[in-house]
Amino acid sequence: MSQEYIALFMFGAMMVMLLTGQRVFGAIGAVGAIAALALWGTGGQDIPFSAAMKLMKWYPLLTLPMFIFMGYVLSESRLADDLYRMFHVWMGPVNGGLAIGTIALMVLVSAMNGLSVAGMAIGATIALPELLRRGYDKTMVTGVIQAGSSLGILVPPSVVLVLYAMIARQPVGQLWLAGVVPGLMMAALFICYIWLRCRLQPELGPAMKDAGDVPRAEKMRLLWAGALPLMIFAAMMVPFVNGWTSLVESSAIGALAALVASVLKRRMTWAIFETCTKQTLAISCMFMWIILAALGFGAVFDGLGAVKAIDNLFTDQLGLDPWVILILMQLSFILMGTFLDDTAMLVIVAPLYVPLVKVLGFDLIWYGVLYTITTQIAYMTPPFGYNLFLMRAMAPPEVSLNDIYRSIIPFVGIMVVALALIMAFPQIALWLPQTIYGQ
Repeated sequence: MSQEYIALFMFGAMMVMLLTGQRVFGAIGAVGAIAALALWGTGGQDIPFSAAMKLMKWYPLLTLPMFIFMGYVLSESRLADDLYRMFHVWMGPVNGGLAIGTIALMVLVSAMNGLSVAGMAIGATIALPELLRRGYDKTMVTGVIQAGSSLGILVPPSVVLVLYAMIARQPVGQLWLAGVVPGLMMAALFICYIWLRCRLQPELGPAMKDAGDVPRAEKMRLLWAGALPLMIFAAMMVPFVNGWTSLVESSAIGALAALVASVLKRRMTWAIFETCTKQTLAISCMFMWIILAALGFGAVFDGLGAVKAIDNLFTDQLGLDPWVILILMQLSFILMGTFLDDTAMLVIVAPLYVPLVKVLGFDLIWYGVLYTITTQIAYMTPPFGYNLFLMRAMAPPEVSLNDIYRSIIPFVGIMVVALALIMAFPQIALWLPQTIYGQ
């Protein structure tokens, strides 16, 4: 059997197992292990063992539980409530100000947690009820929250980029820095759209008259309380960017700073601490199993030489331009995003796409940014986008699924524009890591 047919059979078997409801790591790991034994006999059993050893020796993986713990501490201790109250009193007097503040809140939540689901949960439970109560258009604000939550896997410390770094064998620090400018650019585009639309249609985002009645002393107190998570992020990232600490040491600083802040604010209880540690253990183990399965599956592909065979099929036999192949990859992410989450998508296609991107001559750091943006577009694309149903589960009854579908149209358009800009001008993503690491 040819390499192409073996690769096609492996992907087909994996998709069948996923459709049966098996866990992602189980489906991928099982297909990889069975294929290794079928192709190389008893010697194939060394592949998953080698993958496990590689995983245990990957020192930056220690950052994963640290950042997950930091995010859960800041989320469970409700420090994000102070952030939203701060945006309420400082930006409420502007038309669309609360919606703009919600985007800013999402950026800070992303910097605290690194998971898009966390941003969605905080936005839907804290921001959405307040926006609806204040007379904001329900269609617009549900789109605002979904768009803002998309920044969770792009702005550092992105947990998904840690997973991509392991599979693509790229430096985590460079990937995080590569996501900073694109993430802030997307947030700025969202804010410009909200400001312009609410200026043209003030009824969509009425100004909050009572926000201006808050005493200045209370405003300053809220500014200090809202700045606390930002100070935690700075305490973690500044030493790392300046080379004073390693990535793992910075993650430990962030986790410790979040814990100390929650204790000093008297928001930490034993029950919250127990919840944070249990959730950290569960999420960390899930990611480790997924990485282990992906490494084993990828090793089989490397042994087959399937990547070179597929590259030969696309470029030599079909005569496709590398950019056409890259765009087809991005479109496949959008298709898969209708029924898979970002982690599952990465693990399924990484053994094929990442080496192929390298063979085609593209930068893998830059491609990691493209991947994260494309998966978030897929999350927000009807009819089965992951974020659409997550928002429906969290939104109040008056927000229908039709409202949610209509709400994402302008924001998906903005994200497509941002993606096109980064594809056309790779330095948007590569300038910061090249500048920092060049120094």
